[in-house]
Amino acid sequence: MDSLKAIEKAIMYIENHLSEDIGVEDAARAAGYSYYHLTRQFTALLGESIGSYIKKRRLADGAQKLLYTDKRVIDIALDHGFESSEAFSRAFKAMYKMSPHTYRKNRLDLMIGAKQKMEPELLNHLIHNITVHPQIVEMPQTRVAGLRGQTTLRDNVLPELWQQFNAISQSIPEVKPRGRGFGICEACQEDNSLYMMNNDVLFSEVVGVEVENFDRLPEPFVAKSLPGGRYAVFTHTGSLARLPRTFQYIWGTWFFSTKEELDGSREDFELYDERFIGYHHPESQIDIYIPVK
Repeated sequence: MDSLKAIEKAIMYIENHLSEDIGVEDAARAAGYSYYHLTRQFTALLGESIGSYIKKRRLADGAQKLLYTDKRVIDIALDHGFESSEAFSRAFKAMYKMSPHTYRKNRLDLMIGAKQKMEPELLNHLIHNITVHPQIVEMPQTRVAGLRGQTTLRDNVLPELWQQFNAISQSIPEVKPRGRGFGICEACQEDNSLYMMNNDVLFSEVVGVEVENFDRLPEPFVAKSLPGGRYAVFTHTGSLARLPRTFQYIWGTWFFSTKEELDGSREDFELYDERFIGYHHPESQIDIYIPVK
């Protein structure tokens, strides 16, 4: 049996038994793999341990029940393998940074910590379309000239913003030779980009090109300086229509598994260079930079 089929079987077993007292040994047995081999393959391919996946899926499913049912917290806790509401609340707060009661009261569906069910399409995306183990790089300060727009995950206007930019980008002075393209994510208000309701996250984005300086920069372009520092760099391969899947992995899996500390004073961004060969091209690649301390 190949490792992908084994992982699919393990995930199917986990999803069908989220409310039961299951462990890694049970998932390995269902997959027909030894504990050692399944654990090693799961972590290598998906970037997290099986135990971590089980815990996050239980909490994410519990979070949905908090928002979309009237079940008591104690009942949700017991239905998801926790021995008490206190144990569920501790684990929930560690991931979502608020109590189950506050989460339910605020009616906010968090992007960070939103551990989605691992459907075959998502599993295939993680294995073939994203580097689940990022490179840590040092990047110098970078100057970008571009256009600013606002969008949401549900009503994504970024392709149109890029089209507007490309139509007038020739008028930008001091563009670096073979200047790289950047898509820089800006929260419209403090922590706003961390939240969503029905897949709707409001944020602003600057799309532009690397420049030597901002001298004589005409309207309607804006100047944007990216501070230098350490970044965790993920590579996304294939259509940009699947980019939300990559961000779901970054904020739903890597963010809670990494030992790196996020640097909230800097913005994350996408970098486009000669590897980007088209929005829907299956071999096109871009890098996603997440600032870390």
